[in-house]
Order: sequence, then structure tokens, then C-alpha cells
Amino acid sequence: MVVPIEDLVFVICTLVGGGLLLITVVVDDILGGFLDALHIGFDIGGVSLMPLLLGFVSMFGVGGLFATQVLGVHAGQAAIIGTIGGLIGFGIVFVMFTVLRRSEGANPFSTSSLVGRNASVAVSIPAGRFGSVLVKAEGQTHEFSATAAVDIPAGSAVTVTGTAGTGLVVAPLAPPSAATPGGTLGA
Repeated sequence: MVVPIEDLVFVICTLVGGGLLLITVVVDDILGGFLDALHIGFDIGGVSLMPLLLGFVSMFGVGGLFATQVLGVHAGQAAIIGTIGGLIGFGIVFVMFTVLRRSEGANPFSTSSLVGRNASVAVSIPAGRFGSVLVKAEGQTHEFSATAAVDIPAGSAVTVTGTAGTGLVVAPLAPPSAATPGGTLGA
């Protein structure tokens, strides 16, 4: 039995495109992270180009095989039907990856994102040593170890000025403005 060359091309497109698409889905985070580190990459609407092209190639093969085996058309007509199938595959992969990207959770906050926030000292902080502070982030109060250049008693309000490993560097908030001669605080 002789297999027409067009069927062979469509089978190869289906197997190679589908296989590589499966590999891309499984190792997307690894490959995507590697390409991001190299600053290589192109995306369409937040979806990288590789899965889209592989979806097109694999569905081009499926559409072409459908045309030759089911509809009984060959050559140019089969290629046109394969191209329509490829565009449908491109669209399906685009929609699937877009939905998957939207379902990812936000990145958790890091200690460096806390710089500039106000906090409250939970355990007094001796100068140059560690105590702890309470910082409100993402709707919850979190306790972090903290250090400061000066002694800060428990209950004091501080501001986060930097990070020290997994801990924070804090400084006391500026004292309230001095009282005016009339006995009221200045504006």
C-alpha cells in the first residue's frame, strides 16, 4: 500500500505538533522561565507564541487528514481545510492558555515590598539587635523580626526602611510636631 505524500505530511504535523504541544504544556514553567531569563520570547495577549504555533501545526495535520480520509479531497483543497483546522487549533490553544493564565494566583508579597509601610513593635528592639514588628499586608497582620539603629520600645509605631535577610529594618516614626505657644498642636 502506497501512502500519499500529503497524508504523510499531515500525519507528521499531527504527531510532531501534538507531541511538542504536550511537552510545552508540561514544562512551560521551566522553558518559559529559561527563555524569560534570556530575554527571548514573544507573546500574543499574554500567551507565548510556541503553544499557539504548535496548536496550529497539530490541528493543520488533523484537518488535512480529515480532508483526505473523510472528505476525499486532495492537494490544495486538503491544505486549505488543514489551514482552517490549524486556525481553529490556534484559537482553542489561545483560549485555553488565556484561561489558565487568568486562573493563576497573584505572586505573594515579599519583605522588600513592605518597605515604606508603617508597623507596630511587638517585641522591643534593642539598638543593633532583633525584636519583632507587626505589619499589615494582604489583609492580614504578619509578624517579622526587625532591627533598628536605636532602641525602640514595644508598642511604638515605626516605618519599614529596608530588609535584613528575612527580617526588616525599621525606624521610629517622626515624633508629632511640637506644641505651639497656645497649647495646640501645629498644623
